[in-house]
Order: sequence, then C-alpha cells, then structure tokens
Amino acid sequence: MPQRRVSPPHVGHDRAGRAMVRGLGTPRLDEPNTPVVLVPGPGAPGCLLRTPERLAQSGPVRLLGVPGSGDPSGPACPETLGPLADTVARWLATVPPGPVVLAGHSTGARVALHAAVRVPGRVRALVLPAPPTFPPHLRRLRPLLGALTRTAARDDPGVVPALSPSYLKAGPRRLPNCIRSARADSPEEVLPAVTCPVTVVAGEDDALCPPDRTDHLARRARSGRAVRAPGAPAFPRPHPAVTADLLLLARGGRS
Repeated sequence: MPQRRVSPPHVGHDRAGRAMVRGLGTPRLDEPNTPVVLVPGPGAPGCLLRTPERLAQSGPVRLLGVPGSGDPSGPACPETLGPLADTVARWLATVPPGPVVLAGHSTGARVALHAAVRVPGRVRALVLPAPPTFPPHLRRLRPLLGALTRTAARDDPGVVPALSPSYLKAGPRRLPNCIRSARADSPEEVLPAVTCPVTVVAGEDDALCPPDRTDHLARRARSGRAVRAPGAPAFPRPHPAVTADLLLLARGGRS
C-alpha cells in the first residue's frame, strides 16, 4: 500500500457523554480506510506512542487518553472497567463516522473488550495486545505479584522511563483501582458476546498472558485467533512495526 506524507500528530478533545476524551493521531477520521482506535492501559500510553506514527502512513488513527489521567480537559470518569468502557463506547458511537478497528493494550484491552460489546455496530475488528488475562490462579495477590516480577524482568528496559511520567500523572489511586477491577473481571465470559473478529496477541515472555490462556480466550470468541509477538507485555513500544502490522491485517490492509 502506498505510504502518504504524515503530519505531526494532532491532539484534540472530543466529548463523550460528560467526559472529554483526549485523542492523539490524525486530525480526521473520515478519510479512506477504516480508522484504527487505540485504548492504552491507564497511565500507560507511552507503550503505544510509536504505533500511531506507523498507522498514520496508510489511514486514520487515534490514540485515546483515558479520562482523568492527568488531563485537565474535563471531569474524570471512575477508574474501574465499567465506567471506562462506557466512556470509550460513547466516543465510538459519536465521534468516528463509522465502524473502526479497536485495539486495547494491557488493562486497556479489557476496556476495549467491554466497549465492543456495548456498541457492536461500531467495531469492525477487535485486537487485544498483551491483555492481562489474569488466569484464575493469578487472581490472588501473591501469585499475581510473582507473575508481575517475572514479566518485568523480561520487559524492555526503556519501558520505565517511557511510562513514568504518565504513571505520575495518573496518581497513586487510579492505576491500582483499575487493576483490582480487571482482576475481578472474566474476559472469557465476555468474549462470546463480541460479534466481530477478535485477535488476542501475547508477548512470548508475558507471564500474565501465558500461551494456553491466550489460546483459550481466542477460542471463546465467535471468530478469534491467538498470535504471539516478541518480548513481554510492553512489546508495542520496542516493536511498533509488529503492532502496526497486526492492526493493518485486522483492518484488511497491508503495511
């Protein structure tokens, strides 16, 4: 596919119900090709910042800011999965001109999953890179901390400086609240309700999303597949081309 000239990322705010959602990417979403919409984990947009740059070469893209993560543009919604998914669903229902490819990274994958169920007609394909699947044995604190430690030791060393500013803006309450909400969530019970194709992507060194769990989640979807990516959960940061290629395949194009 021919590449087009890419302007500096556009930053804007769109109203979604009572919340204002900050977005970074192309200024227009009504251009040719299906828009790709990215939902980061709360406090973790740094993992995805390189991906929109590549996607913008072939079509519209928008990286959404989780409401309230240090952005003074409007009131924050609660930091649990339900209200966050409600906000993303309202944005999808009112801002893009048509269906999108929706992707959620890390805890944002849970948000994207629930948003896709809320507005099925607005999501053409759902991609879940590095979802913290929290298998039943990791829904207890001690095993979860062990898996987090093993995964962090294998992750890209550049992740910490990339994420520290947004973690600080998010504050000490929002991220733990969202993680606790995700631990209580069961994506395997939600996936059968997703009507579009689903791709579950796990890093090869991700102890929070082991291969058997990834395969199980893909089988729970009506039309699902499991894919491996190099690295640990933050693989979109050191491997933006891998992430962009997966999203372009879900959209039906090529990088």
